[in-house]
Amino acid sequence: MTDVPDDVLEDGVLGDDAGGSGWEAVVVGGGVAGLVAARELARAGLRTLVLEERDAPGGAVRGHDVAGLRLDAGAESYATRNGSVAALLAELGLADDVVAPEPRGAWAHLTSGDGPLPRTGLLGVPAYPLAPDVRRTLGAAGAARAALDLALPARVGADAGTLGALVRARMGAAVVERLVQPVVGGVHAADPDDLAVDAVAPGLREALAASGGSLARAVRRLRAAAPAGAAVEGVRGGVHRLVEALVADVTAHGGVLLPRTRVESVSRTADGTLAVGTRDLHRPPRPSRDLRTQRLVVASPAAAHLLDGLDGARLDGVALDTGAPVTLVTLVLDAPALDAAPRGTGVLVGAGATDVRAKALTHATAKWAWLADAAGPGRHVVRLSYGRAGDEGELPGGDELVDLGLADAATLLGVPLARSALRGSAVVRWTQSLPRPSAAHRAAVAAVRAAAGSAPGVAVCGAWAAGNGLASVVPDAREAAAGLLAGSADAR
Repeated sequence: MTDVPDDVLEDGVLGDDAGGSGWEAVVVGGGVAGLVAARELARAGLRTLVLEERDAPGGAVRGHDVAGLRLDAGAESYATRNGSVAALLAELGLADDVVAPEPRGAWAHLTSGDGPLPRTGLLGVPAYPLAPDVRRTLGAAGAARAALDLALPARVGADAGTLGALVRARMGAAVVERLVQPVVGGVHAADPDDLAVDAVAPGLREALAASGGSLARAVRRLRAAAPAGAAVEGVRGGVHRLVEALVADVTAHGGVLLPRTRVESVSRTADGTLAVGTRDLHRPPRPSRDLRTQRLVVASPAAAHLLDGLDGARLDGVALDTGAPVTLVTLVLDAPALDAAPRGTGVLVGAGATDVRAKALTHATAKWAWLADAAGPGRHVVRLSYGRAGDEGELPGGDELVDLGLADAATLLGVPLARSALRGSAVVRWTQSLPRPSAAHRAAVAAVRAAAGSAPGVAVCGAWAAGNGLASVVPDAREAAAGLLAGSADAR
């Protein structure tokens, strides 16, 4: 999907003379949520336009080239729960390229010493509290306290609103501090005491009820229900291939992407159509225009701002969580000492650790066999993530940030890494990519969804609304598009 050519821009469909007949559906936001919604609408036969503020689609699921390797610049795996992502990949012809990570497990970097994370767990919550890897990290006393979960009455923790409170009540503080916090900090850039259980762990409450209140048994139940028994999967060649396949499919069905275009307003015209005000960010800029449509999907965290005032909606005081900014530092290294995968597939950092600035490290060539094959013997890809909750310190830039990444990688992997081993690096900074699913954020999302539900022809989707991760985003985007299509059928 490429830039809209000038003849399309000038044929009236984006201008005031469009009369609402140019685009039958408009999608604001070209991340995965917007592309999935656009695909559903385009495949239903609607002439669909995707408006994307950045210079390319994909959002946090994009690719980039580092030292001759094509790598994921953002998400590099997806949760297998509900099977929605695997189903979409199959529809797009990528089923044969779905791969599981290498079964090496991951580690936690803690003030009490490094230790493995539970191989059978959920967000760090162990399914088997007395397993050897859990005992190694928690210690005998911590593991014994965690195992009490199996005997505690179901009422213990039943009224806990946050993940941290639930785990602390059922399994003790050590599980929260040494297992859950590193995982949640790495995945959500947040503290488990700030995250609503239902938002961060869908289905957990139902599994608790079916397991007599035991958290360990609930985790076992959820893991057993995961497709193929794996918690996460990836795509051979990188998850960014999903974006490329979505773009190709939308295009094949007549969809068009207009990049570098900011949507600044949405209003209702006298004849009932939706007027979408846009600002062109091209260089040199093209004229900013209004366009009209009968159907609008807002797949952007700007939804509260854009829908404020539409059909009487009052969203001026609604504040969606913008999430912590995340910086990813990718290093391609010639380091045969890493062949042994000394920390498995990666390391998550506990809150109290002060010897590194990173919150997580992924040893990508240890995690994905396809990438190890592409990199070749002795060459390794590691990626560090910065942006822990409460870390307000300014990160250095340029070479200093790469040097910090090297130093942190050496500490976390337990292997000296000289700068002479570096064969390439890349720094990617993401904003609004990890909204923290707190109770306040969920209330704000509910208000925005209610406003969209009261506006005919309008739907919303995206990670800001559905929750982090493709397994949340994909079905939500499909539901948004289905709602608009059902409304169209009802109107007929």
